[in-house]
Amino acid sequence: MNVEIRLAKEIDMEDVLSLIKELAIFEKEPNAVTLTAKDLIAHAFSNSPLFVCFVAIFQNEIVGMSLGYPRYSTWKGPTMHLEDLIVTKKMRNYGIGKALFSSFIKYSHSQGVKRVEWAVLHWNKDAIKFYEANGATIYNDWQIAQMNEKAMNNFIIKNQ
Repeated sequence: MNVEIRLAKEIDMEDVLSLIKELAIFEKEPNAVTLTAKDLIAHAFSNSPLFVCFVAIFQNEIVGMSLGYPRYSTWKGPTMHLEDLIVTKKMRNYGIGKALFSSFIKYSHSQGVKRVEWAVLHWNKDAIKFYEANGATIYNDWQIAQMNEKAMNNFIIKNQ
């Protein structure tokens, strides 16, 4: 199977957004995606890009992507966060996910980061097996915390 992995281009962002929506459906959050392809273009192709994205192309069609961004650890210094890794359902189990993961890890290493981290849903056993088979450690003693826009606004109002 001849699959090309390359950095995403502006013209790829509609397909990238479709993959993001496909992943949201898989993760049982079908209405969570609110950004647009135009947002992705603005965030990735400005003078200060907010993320890097690799796409997998098979027969002139984008069939997968990995997307991540820089973070900073007070323990390690520069790190990267892998936000999304997805391959369309019909193209899974052909090594495309590993190729996308590899591209992101190699890119991150070339940027001098000390760690790559990401979240994986506890029920996504296939992803957990994949990550562990590729050298990752899954930590069960850390929980992800976040505040959505509404929670941030409520916090600010209550703490003025």
